[in-house]
Amino acid sequence: MTASTHHLAITGGASGIGLATAARWLRDPNRRVVLLDLRPDALEQAVAELGDRARGIVTDVTSRESVDAAFTDIAAAEGTLHGLVNCAGVSRPVATADMTDADWDFLIEVHLGGTMRASRAAYPLLRESNGAIVNLTSVASRVGMPQRASYNTVKHGIDGFTKSIAIEWARDGIRANSVGPGYVDTPFNRRIEAEGKLNFDLVRERIPMRRLADPAEIAGPIVWLLGDEAGYITGHNLMIDAGMTVAGEWYPEVDA
Repeated sequence: MTASTHHLAITGGASGIGLATAARWLRDPNRRVVLLDLRPDALEQAVAELGDRARGIVTDVTSRESVDAAFTDIAAAEGTLHGLVNCAGVSRPVATADMTDADWDFLIEVHLGGTMRASRAAYPLLRESNGAIVNLTSVASRVGMPQRASYNTVKHGIDGFTKSIAIEWARDGIRANSVGPGYVDTPFNRRIEAEGKLNFDLVRERIPMRRLADPAEIAGPIVWLLGDEAGYITGHNLMIDAGMTVAGEWYPEVDA
């Protein structure tokens, strides 16, 4: 490692958008990445795929002790940190009238709590490096979705949290932004489709570009927001959704 090496930590980094972001980050040979994920096997596979400039730490973002220990490890091993991507997340579609307190609390703890815990733990390191944070929201932070009241709530909440720390930590040299992906072709989404919880044929009909995003199409803007070219951007939510949240679906298309 040299003094110019830049280090990134990614929660939920072992698959999907997190893994794609790690791969995009590592295109620069002067960069390293630490993946934080709850799944040891997925972490091992991801690190093997990314190579020797990546390592993994098994981390439970719902636990302050686990998150704090991970960032203590990063401080000791890497010495610094230049960026944090909060990508850990889950979805449990359920009718609101049937939702249990446990269903609600789990999504709050993973998404909102996990984003807060990782950001809080990373703060001293990012303050030293004038680093940046990118938090993952969703199109669900702009629109309502049936059977996803908890998911809608946490994604709206992450936007609010991002704006708050962007203002609070600006004088510390830390930027904080969020990105709101539309529907992305990830292992998670393929699994819930196989379980009958999502119909991607119907989803594509609601997407103006009529396709799902590749994870790399989300990773590119994330890495850009972490970099110097976005140095005057903070508190912003960038929607990466093929036009979903601006589409007037009620307005009929007509032949020109």
